Amino acid sequence: MDRTSALDAAPRYSAAGRVLHWLVVLFVLVVLPFGAVIKFVKEDVKLTFYMIHESLGFLVLWIMLARLAVRLVKKPPPPLPMPAWEHRLAATVHWALYAALILMPITGFLATNAFGFPLRWFNLVPIPSPIGKSDAAPYIMAVHVTLAYTILVLIGLHLLGVLQHHILRRDGTLYRML
Repeated sequence: MDRTSALDAAPRYSAAGRVLHWLVVLFVLVVLPFGAVIKFVKEDVKLTFYMIHESLGFLVLWIMLARLAVRLVKKPPPPLPMPAWEHRLAATVHWALYAALILMPITGFLATNAFGFPLRWFNLVPIPSPIGKSDAAPYIMAVHVTLAYTILVLIGLHLLGVLQHHILRRDGTLYRML
């Protein structure tokens, strides 16, 4: 099946769902590396790295909430034929990604607040802190870091599924999100 016929034949997600999906992909590709390298950057730029990481993470939270709203309001296209176990696995990975991509920025926001650093979104907008400085900060940060690794595993599983459908099955699954 060539790309044009696959794209025409594949029932697609809503335009809003597709745009929000790719925005999350774009921001996660920036946010995760920023978070991973913060501890290695020079002290004089570390606060800038934190600000960018936290601000983009906060943006991912709102995009994911919008994405969840779109997903709940606009019914996704029916799944293409596949074994029931595969459909359950795909659904589990998708919903786990939604949960992790929402919980990740929340735990990061709470952790930085608990460390005593309230968020000033892109150094422009102060975001009120729901918690003050707290001894719970290292524990919240541990959850945040665990979620980062969880997201990497889930993205890997998601990409394996995409590749399996696109390369081995040659069905229109990939085109549903283009």
